[in-house]
Amino acid sequence: MAIAALAATCTAGTAWGQETPPPAYQIAAAQAGVPSAVLYAVALQESGTRLRGRQIPWPWTLNVAGAPQRHATRADACLALRRALRGTPAQRIDVGLGQINAGYHAHRVAQPCALLDPYRNLAIAAEILREQHTPGEDWITAIGRYHRPAGGPPATRYRGSVQRHLARVLGHPQATATLNGHRGSQP
Repeated sequence: MAIAALAATCTAGTAWGQETPPPAYQIAAAQAGVPSAVLYAVALQESGTRLRGRQIPWPWTLNVAGAPQRHATRADACLALRRALRGTPAQRIDVGLGQINAGYHAHRVAQPCALLDPYRNLAIAAEILREQHTPGEDWITAIGRYHRPAGGPPATRYRGSVQRHLARVLGHPQATATLNGHRGSQP
């Protein structure tokens, strides 16, 4: 039942119109001072999967050494995460909606499975986006740094991928221009 409720909140909007980020994204983004559309677009890129014909972020997604895994429940994902940590360096494991790295961001949680709490994961993702945003620069640059703080071609490719999701969320391809230089927590 909980997954149905979470999935329902992730499918707001229409395919061609503006898509309102679900409330959990709006809250996490507002608390961190990040545009909610940016946080939602990042989650779509990081953990997006198709459900009932729509792309939605999936809360129990793992990426272990480059291999994505989607689990049906939080308990299943936690078990898989614990197994993965026994044989794979934590720096090679990303967890949850925002694909938070279990090694580089271990200091943000008491234990790795806490990254599977969708609300905590979104809060951390929003914090990372805020940390990667330099005042006076646009949010598109921060999106690239979210994926690769050092920048370069991987950050550029990632920005392009997230911008496609962002255009869908905002309603049209040119809408991402509104985030260039945008410093507030909206849209």
